[in-house]
Amino acid sequence: MKTTFEIIKGVHPGKIVERELLKKNINKRQFAISIGEHPQTLGAILKGTRRMNVELSLKIEEKLQLEEGFLMTLQVYFDIKQAKKKNQQKPDISKLSKVLFWDTTFDKIDWELMKVAVIKRVFSRGTEEEKEEITRFYGKEVVDKIKLLKHQL
Repeated sequence: MKTTFEIIKGVHPGKIVERELLKKNINKRQFAISIGEHPQTLGAILKGTRRMNVELSLKIEEKLQLEEGFLMTLQVYFDIKQAKKKNQQKPDISKLSKVLFWDTTFDKIDWELMKVAVIKRVFSRGTEEEKEEITRFYGKEVVDKIKLLKHQL
């Protein structure tokens, strides 16, 4: 069974802070002012569009009674996740029709995270060339396993 930290590893620290503020029914603007920060800065961090820095994390941790270093640890794991995502291998997308993925932003597909959905969709609606590319990318063993799951449902 995963620990709480293993579950939230890779989550932007701002999301955890936002959850804590909601749990404790603390106004975001008043909280920002109470720690000497601009509400816009805190807002960007809560949305996950800005990185947490050491100074700010220490202020937040003290005010919310969180363990010192917790938020910066989360920031590092979030940065690692983002770097891996950026360097993630992709199938040869020139062989895949964007129409297959009409309901999502094609360029933002996380091919590893969404592999079950991708394989199911390509094998239910795709061309032979698309099926071959997905099989090459994920490997025959993975594709066969997921196709077998589909038939068992």
